[in-house]
Amino acid sequence: MEALKSLVSLHYFKMYVMNVLEYFKNITTFVFDIDGVLTDGKLYLMPGGTMWRVKNIKDCYALQLSIKMQYNILIISGGYSPESEQRLKKLGIKDIYMQVENKETLLDTFMKKNNLKQKEVLCMGDDIPDYTILKNAGLACCPADAVKEIKSISHYVSKIKGGEGCVRDVIEKVLQLNNSWPLDTNIKAR
Repeated sequence: MEALKSLVSLHYFKMYVMNVLEYFKNITTFVFDIDGVLTDGKLYLMPGGTMWRVKNIKDCYALQLSIKMQYNILIISGGYSPESEQRLKKLGIKDIYMQVENKETLLDTFMKKNNLKQKEVLCMGDDIPDYTILKNAGLACCPADAVKEIKSISHYVSKIKGGEGCVRDVIEKVLQLNNSWPLDTNIKAR
C-alpha cells in the first residue's frame, strides 16, 4: 500500500512539474524585485550612509541575454538605490522603477501600455510587499528563501536563494523552453 501511495505521489508530482513548465512557455516579460531577489536582501552600511547591495553575475548574464533575445525586463522596487539603478541600466534594462508604493498599479499600467496578457508576465518577489503583484501574475515565482506567505502563492519556488542565481534560474527556464537559450559568448560581464 505504501509503495502505491509513493507511486501515486510521484505521478502527481510529475504532472505538477509539467503543468508549471507550461506556464514558462508563454512568458515574454520578466518582472523582478531588487532586494531579496536580485540581491540576497542584505544591506551593507558604508561610511557616509551609502548602502551596498550585492548582485550575482550569473543573474546579470541572464538579464542581458534575455534583453538580447527580445524579452521585456521590468524592475519594480519599493526601495531606492542609485547604485542599483546605475548597474541595471548598464545591463541594458530600461524599465526600472524604484520607491514604488503600489507595484500592482504600475504593472497594470505597463501591461496595458505594452499590450501584454497576464499569462505573458512572470513576476518574482520575496516578501510581503510583493504579495499583490505576485497574486495577480501570470507566473508567480520566488527565491528559495522567500517568506512563507509568498511561497504559498507562487506557482514556482526556485531552489536558489535571492541574490544567488534565482533570476538566472527562471530566465533560463523560459528561454530554454522557447529555444532561445543560445551559447552566447559575446555577452560580456558588465
